[in-house]
Amino acid sequence: MVIHSILAVTDLSPQGNRAVLRAALLAAQHGALLKIMHAPRGFGAAQPRADAQLELRRIAAEVHARFDVLVKRVADTSGGLRAVAEEARWVDLLVVGEHEEKRSARSFFCSHPVERLQRAVPCPILLARLEVFHRYRRILVAVDFTPDSRKMVKLAWSLDGDAQVELFHALNTTFEGKLRYADVSERAIKVYRHESMRDAHERMFWLSDSSTARRNRVVAAIGRGDVARQAVIQQQHSSAELLVVGKRRSSRISDLLLGSVAQRVLWWSSGDVLLVPHDLRIDPKHETAAAAVPVPPVAARPAIGRTA
Repeated sequence: MVIHSILAVTDLSPQGNRAVLRAALLAAQHGALLKIMHAPRGFGAAQPRADAQLELRRIAAEVHARFDVLVKRVADTSGGLRAVAEEARWVDLLVVGEHEEKRSARSFFCSHPVERLQRAVPCPILLARLEVFHRYRRILVAVDFTPDSRKMVKLAWSLDGDAQVELFHALNTTFEGKLRYADVSERAIKVYRHESMRDAHERMFWLSDSSTARRNRVVAAIGRGDVARQAVIQQQHSSAELLVVGKRRSSRISDLLLGSVAQRVLWWSSGDVLLVPHDLRIDPKHETAAAAVPVPPVAARPAIGRTA
């Protein structure tokens, strides 16, 4: 993925301004245009701050001086979800800060503000929670071995080519539970578990051989249990500053009834999270250029949190 422009949305709080700093650091890495926009907490219909444009001008000047990037202030100060989504149509990456809604019951049952944005925005969305001291050094990518997973690995590689990328997959233990319920022998269950793990290792090797992973130091981890919970645990275990997870553009109702991995990751993770739409297109020229680079060995290692 080639990043030409980034939109950073802030409520002008210290937490919100972390999004601007992270976006500025990424813009400096990629030589991208940085756009800065004000939005109230939760992207609601709250009255915009009277001094929003004045404060944005100050932030833009500081960011330009510190990171030497081209900065543009977005004139629209309404800050509603629709306004943010409209502006995000013209950028390659949207970066937002943390909001107070994150841990509330309303956030869990009515979806996280980032998920509400994701249903209306075509580009990846980065939730910036961590203080910005340096570039991403470790990136964890939650994969499910579909073609979309390769896309997410490529995106993680293109985000920062010097970062260590770790691929993580959690084996679903639901079928194993059904075998026990059906009184299948413990020996047969162990055989099934062994075959599942072997298949996962083979698929992980296939995935790590993707073109854009070739310049990275790539490691792999396989866990067992709920993918959202295990991915968050692995992020903490690996000290990964960023967790990359895919998200289909489902409706709020389907997410509420069927559950959403992305929603639970946003709820549980304490680090940065990159939400990648499954229909995202990667620049084919970028893929072709990376395809000529040799592949490093993949070190598969166990993950913590192996309980169902």
